[in-house]
Amino acid sequence: MPSAPHPAGGDLGRRIVARRLQLGLSRQDVALRAGAAPGYIEYVEEQSATPGVGFLLRLADALETTVQELTGGSVDLPRGAGRGARRARMAELDEEMCWTLLGDHGVGRVALALGDGPVVLPVNYQVSDGEVIFSTAEDSPLATADDTEIAFEADHIDDAFSKGWSVLLVGTVHAVTDEEAARRLREAAYATPWAGPEREHVMVLAPRRITGRKIVVPDAPGEAG
Repeated sequence: MPSAPHPAGGDLGRRIVARRLQLGLSRQDVALRAGAAPGYIEYVEEQSATPGVGFLLRLADALETTVQELTGGSVDLPRGAGRGARRARMAELDEEMCWTLLGDHGVGRVALALGDGPVVLPVNYQVSDGEVIFSTAEDSPLATADDTEIAFEADHIDDAFSKGWSVLLVGTVHAVTDEEAARRLREAAYATPWAGPEREHVMVLAPRRITGRKIVVPDAPGEAG
C-alpha cells in the first residue's frame, strides 16, 4: 500500500509524493525502483532536500516522469510541445478506464454555452458515485448553467514521451440546492478550489455520455511493445 502522506518539506517533496500516490506506489516500491534506501526517499519527500542529478534521474525513471516535471521546470510551459513519437497510435478508452483515469479528484475543464458564445473554464473536481462535482461562485458562469447540458474534460499529457489521454463527459449539470447536502459534499472534497475558498456553490454533473482516448507509444515506459 502507498505510504500515508506527511507534510512535505518543499516543492520537490510535494511533487514526489503526489506522483508516487498517483502511481499507487509505496516508498519501498520507489526505493527499489530507484536503487535507494526507503529512508532516503522519506527524507527527500519530507525535508527541503537537494539531491544530486544522478539520483533525480533514477527517481524520475522510477516515478515514470521526468526530472523537469519533478523539479517544476515545466509548470508555466504550454502542454504538448513535444514532437510526435515513433509508432504512436490512438486508442479508444472504455467507460471503466475513463473513470479510472479521472480518479477521485483533480483539475479539469467545463465547456458551456453562454449568451455571447461558448466558454471553457478550469475547475477542481471530485468524483462520487458516477457523478462529477464542482464548487463555484454563486455568480459564476458555471452557476448560471444550472439544469443545462455541459461538457467536462480532463486529460494528462506526458511531454517527455509525447503521449497522453483525455476523457470527455457530456450531461446535465445541476445545482445542489439542499444546503446540508451541499455542506457534506464540500466537506468530503479533497481540498478547497484552487481559485479560492469562497466558491461554495456546489454543482453536480450526471453524465449521459463518457468517452476517452489515449495516445499509446510502445517504446515509452509503462507501455507494451
